[in-house]
Amino acid sequence: MLGLAAEEQNVLRIHIDELVFGLIAFVVIFALVYKYAVPRITKMLDERADSIEGGIERAKKAEAEAEEARQQYREKLGEAHRQYSQELEKAKEQRAAIIAEAREEAQVEARRIIDAAHAQIEADRQQAMNQLRIEIGTLSTDLATRIVGESLADSGAQGRVIDRFLAELEQADDAQQAEVR
Repeated sequence: MLGLAAEEQNVLRIHIDELVFGLIAFVVIFALVYKYAVPRITKMLDERADSIEGGIERAKKAEAEAEEARQQYREKLGEAHRQYSQELEKAKEQRAAIIAEAREEAQVEARRIIDAAHAQIEADRQQAMNQLRIEIGTLSTDLATRIVGESLADSGAQGRVIDRFLAELEQADDAQQAEVR
């Protein structure tokens, strides 16, 4: 048991040969890793970093291009809105001009129709007055012939009687219109 107890006490003891062999193995493995693995890992990490940086640069470039395209789109959209507003304003002005022109034409046409109607009415009135004068003259001549008992076949006497009768009628009509006013 003493042997076991002594070995148990030697657990903390370092064996030189194992230490040297361990150090040599460590240095060899470290040198191999440093010579072969580290450059590959470094190269792979550098490539990865370049790839990431390139991707970031491409992404930034694409983002800048997208922003530029977005800005151009906004400018074109703004220009389109301005042109639309201008065209709408022109259309409103044209509509107002067309309406004003149509009103003016309608007023001119209405004045022309009214003037033509007034002229027709005046012509009809004159014609009616002439026919009325002829009929009144004939009736008054017949009446005067019956009253006087003489023939008024003389056209001069007949004209004087008709004119005097019509003058009296016009005076009576004027007096009646004055009373109405």
